Amino acid sequence: MRVVVLSSGGKDSAAAWWWAACRGWEVKGLVTVSITGDDSPMFQIPSTHLVERQAKLAELPWINVQTSGDTPDDIEALETALSSLDIDGFVSGALRSDYQKSRLERMAERLGVKSWTPLWHQSGHDHVQQMIEHGFEIMITGVSAEGLDKEWLGHVLTPSSFERLQELARRYRFHVEGEGGEYETLVVAGPHMNGRLEVAGEVMWDGVRGHVSFH
Repeated sequence: MRVVVLSSGGKDSAAAWWWAACRGWEVKGLVTVSITGDDSPMFQIPSTHLVERQAKLAELPWINVQTSGDTPDDIEALETALSSLDIDGFVSGALRSDYQKSRLERMAERLGVKSWTPLWHQSGHDHVQQMIEHGFEIMITGVSAEGLDKEWLGHVLTPSSFERLQELARRYRFHVEGEGGEYETLVVAGPHMNGRLEVAGEVMWDGVRGHVSFH
């Protein structure tokens, strides 16, 4: 099976990428939708340019699709990019967003390929915990939820810090896996890549929310 992985560089797309590799499928490349506007209901915005470096570590092509993020331009730009590839389908890290999953599936139908969402409706807690146990180094790159402060920015999750994150999620009632946009991530190492991604950046914090601005 020849597939590409839709990747933002974060934990969910990394897990989807690893899932495809474990099935013995031929991963033909990583496809990133880069948002040039201020917001996107469909795709992650922060630090997606670092997927290029993840692809280099894995010796894979990187396909960068730029769009304002407006609907329907976002999917149309992605569809145009995928239409030129010789693939059987694409894999994404959609976990709970019906909006995201349905739009990807309709695009796949138009292209005549398959859309796989291996994480769909998994337990958010188990999903992140298992990734940590399997050696994925998940860095938190953005926070925008009550209970998550500046100290989390740039932090790589460990078993103990994930326990602390669970406690905060229970106390402040947010999704422990960040599915509601409570935090964003970047995977800097894992079984799907060769070596470790070395990154540097500055913490941007406004007292309520923040992100790491990578060089």
